[in-house]
Amino acid sequence: MSSMFVPDAVVSLAITPKTKDAANFSKAVNRFQKEDPTFRVHYDKESKETIISGMGELHLEIYVERMKREYNVECTVGRPRVSYRESVLGKSNFDYTHKKQSGGAGQFAKVMGEFEATSLADPEEIGITAEEDAQVKNVFQTKIIGGKISEKFLLACQKGFEDCCEKGPLTGSRVLGVHMTVNDGATHVVDSSEMAFRTATQFAFKQAFFASQPVILEPIMNVVITAPMEFQGNVIGLVNKLQGIINDTENNADDFTITSDCSLNNLFGIASSLRAVTQGKGEFTMEFKEYQPAPPQLQKQLIEDYQKKQKKE
Repeated sequence: MSSMFVPDAVVSLAITPKTKDAANFSKAVNRFQKEDPTFRVHYDKESKETIISGMGELHLEIYVERMKREYNVECTVGRPRVSYRESVLGKSNFDYTHKKQSGGAGQFAKVMGEFEATSLADPEEIGITAEEDAQVKNVFQTKIIGGKISEKFLLACQKGFEDCCEKGPLTGSRVLGVHMTVNDGATHVVDSSEMAFRTATQFAFKQAFFASQPVILEPIMNVVITAPMEFQGNVIGLVNKLQGIINDTENNADDFTITSDCSLNNLFGIASSLRAVTQGKGEFTMEFKEYQPAPPQLQKQLIEDYQKKQKKE
């Protein structure tokens, strides 16, 4: 039997039960996850929130309603958060020395190398096959000659790289499509440790990330809308209002189908907007297509919001 295709969740909501009845809340969440593989739940340690993710607003609304009806758990729900990603468009070199001296053994690590977008690197050299997408794959490589940095320290460097990919420097989102090569460095007989190299790699990553044209990526959805012919003008108007790009229009005897690419950030509330312009006769499906750079104004706003949040903490 071929395994079932479960698409990635596209919309996330922060959810908190109003009552302190945690047992029923977790019972409900566990049952819903068992019956629906596209419904995901995780606890975000950073924001201290329980996040539910699914295929769309309506999908999540139904589960919130079912919790209330079947398990008697009322929940407060936050505005859906779009899963942004971070990446770079250019390349740069880094040279970072981490030094710390405080009585006794200090910390010392020096890493040097190159940092670039994975799509700019040679696929064969970094081991990316044709099926893999260079835009989303993170690659860490070491090209140390003459054992300047020992193997265990290089493993610590890789861990530092992976830590940074989990939480990017711009907005704390995951990093996609970056390639980091450590090709030189220095160690100290006493002060060098795995911790020092891990920290040095993290700082080098941030330094190089900001020097390589950093960019915030937003999810672009493939939206297919079907409605009766009489509403064609209204639906095209709606797609334009959502700043969508129409790729294809197919007209049948009674209805038409429009295929378009829209940014997920503009799609909240599309269900009710579509009902309004088609007298409830239109329907739509949407599926994640790819990540693309977000508009400059939005990027600026997201970075400012993240910095404010960091200061509060």
